[in-house]
Amino acid sequence: MQSTSLRYFYQVGRTGSLTAAAERLDVAVSAVSRQIAKMEEETGVPLFERRARGMVLTPAGEVLMAYARRNLLEMEQVLAEVRGLHAVGQGVITLACSEGFAWDLLPNVTAQFREQYPGLQFKLHVVGAARASQMVIDGEADISVTYSLAPAEGLAVAYRESGPVFALMKRDHPLASRTLLALSDLSPYPLALPEVGTTVRQLVDIACSMRGLLFAPVFTSHSLGAVYRFTTRSPDTVALGGFLTVHERAEEDGMILVAMAESELHQRTVQVQTMAGRKLPPAVAAFSDFLIAALRQVRARQELGVR
Repeated sequence: MQSTSLRYFYQVGRTGSLTAAAERLDVAVSAVSRQIAKMEEETGVPLFERRARGMVLTPAGEVLMAYARRNLLEMEQVLAEVRGLHAVGQGVITLACSEGFAWDLLPNVTAQFREQYPGLQFKLHVVGAARASQMVIDGEADISVTYSLAPAEGLAVAYRESGPVFALMKRDHPLASRTLLALSDLSPYPLALPEVGTTVRQLVDIACSMRGLLFAPVFTSHSLGAVYRFTTRSPDTVALGGFLTVHERAEEDGMILVAMAESELHQRTVQVQTMAGRKLPPAVAAFSDFLIAALRQVRARQELGVR
């Protein structure tokens, strides 16, 4: 139900290789090569750059690739409707998120949604922020939930809210009675941070650089769980992270979140992302609305105060 040329083009675009595309399609490499040549002849522009290490999409190829992704997903939706699988309560929803949203938010929201629609299945991929967004662009996930520092092409943002960085510490910490902290206030205390590359670390490093502050964290990790657990076990340590990640468990663990003053620590946003131009299946659209409502509830709690 899709043109042969478009299917072949899509696989070459995904794999960057005629050989790999042929293997996925179970056809000869020459057949794939002919279809790509045919498309380039019909469009009148090159769709790929031929390089020693593979095939790279040209700007024109990127435009066609975006259409091919949407076409593939929409065809799957049409087939599901033909087979009677179009109802909200049926099907599989694939999610991608960065680690902080996989702790409590998405497991809780998906469980609550399945109480209404027990026939649904969910697949959750926990990856880096950039990868989560790319999975939606590539059609590998229906929805991504992540922190973002800048807009990305190929994405539609269904919901956006500020995702500031907070200070996390034990309730009996010397700074716990404060309602607002500056980074300089943290200098006398041990600091726990995520590894370089996370949005938290990027913003903290920028804010420190602009103020001439130097920190030597006593604990760093790619695992937010490890950073959190270390902080709960360390009386004087302060960690920096997001409200959404830990707000549900902080109170029961005797922890507190305190707002930070630096403007740089307020520059990221929480985003619910879908593929630009895609008509979402009913189940995905309904879940997106449900998720956004849950995020708004958390936002309201945050605005009332983090104590």
